[in-house]
Amino acid sequence: MPSNPYTPGQVPRILAGRAVEMRRIEGLLARVATYGELGGPLLLFHAPRGIGKTSLLRAGQRRAVESGFVTAWVACSRQQPVLPEIAHAIGRALDRADAVPSGAAGSSWRGQLERLTVEVGIPGAKVQAQVGRKEATAPPQAAIGILESLLHDASSLVRQHGGAGLLLLLDELHTASADEMSVLLNTLQNLDGERTENPLATVAAGLPVTPEALTRAATFGERSTFVSLDVLSDDDARAALVGPAEAEGVGWSDAALTAIVAESRGYPYLIQLLGSTTWDAAAPASGSRLTLAAVKRGLPVARDQLAAMHRARWGAATRLEQRFLAAMAAAGEGNVTRAAIAAGMGVDSRAISVPRERLIDKGVIEPVGHGLVRFTLPGFGAFVRGLDDA
Repeated sequence: MPSNPYTPGQVPRILAGRAVEMRRIEGLLARVATYGELGGPLLLFHAPRGIGKTSLLRAGQRRAVESGFVTAWVACSRQQPVLPEIAHAIGRALDRADAVPSGAAGSSWRGQLERLTVEVGIPGAKVQAQVGRKEATAPPQAAIGILESLLHDASSLVRQHGGAGLLLLLDELHTASADEMSVLLNTLQNLDGERTENPLATVAAGLPVTPEALTRAATFGERSTFVSLDVLSDDDARAALVGPAEAEGVGWSDAALTAIVAESRGYPYLIQLLGSTTWDAAAPASGSRLTLAAVKRGLPVARDQLAAMHRARWGAATRLEQRFLAAMAAAGEGNVTRAAIAAGMGVDSRAISVPRERLIDKGVIEPVGHGLVRFTLPGFGAFVRGLDDA
């Protein structure tokens, strides 16, 4: 029996519907490869969770490797300073690519990398030392200079060893501190001043709050390239379902595809989840088709998983945030106005700013226009309304 090819919560085997975004990444790579210069300002893809940001970055990474790039991947986290992780990731990437010089030059490079790992920390914060000192602090200007040297030296080494350049990928960038964002932006700004000497491209992904956070961290952060990712079109959703199954010799009935497209509403995570539960329910043999009956058998499992995600988001909200969510859900489906939420809470519209911003930061809701927000996870409004009947 063919293996289940769907990967809810993981990078999909086939990335559907992101051709325009991939062309943006390819444009940066082409500039670096052709001219040996900086690919441009930070390119940031932003979207709620489950829309496929990480999948897009991984696809860009694969394309870069195919084009001769050395790639350094950093999964940003609130629990771990980001700048030292950049140093570690670049060191590992150069080692894998065998781009570190041998002999004395190599020892010098590794020593520099160790010092950078120690010294490039959150400005003003203490970083545990590995060489020579027990503690070190890096003031902002020092941190910028250190990171600038690292990116310049690393990208130049790649080019000198016949590679196209260095691609730095930063996932979950919204978790970085304002200080770290400031250091990163200032570093890229400085490198742009001598762009012909820096064969480097930087691509990142984060929640919808990330563009605003970058702009607050450094005023010229607004010069970054911000690209919003949306849900998939019906045609792209179908492609995301059909492609992996075809690779296993299995087809889909049109009725089954129509049902999943309607249920998922173009949400990439749900497409993978529903594809997976349908496959498990059908246990298809090679040459068979997935039918509407299999979709219906797998649907309860998918809905249980979605309900668990709903409960987790509700449980992580404070009481004030829950009041906000309840008022928002009561106002109906789709886009909800600030005025409607305030009226539902029985307060002035200015009084809802704090819970609104916190819920946006958590990725539970997202702004979709002036004074408008919507839930980021399909069915969450119905879940909240159903709590009154529980």
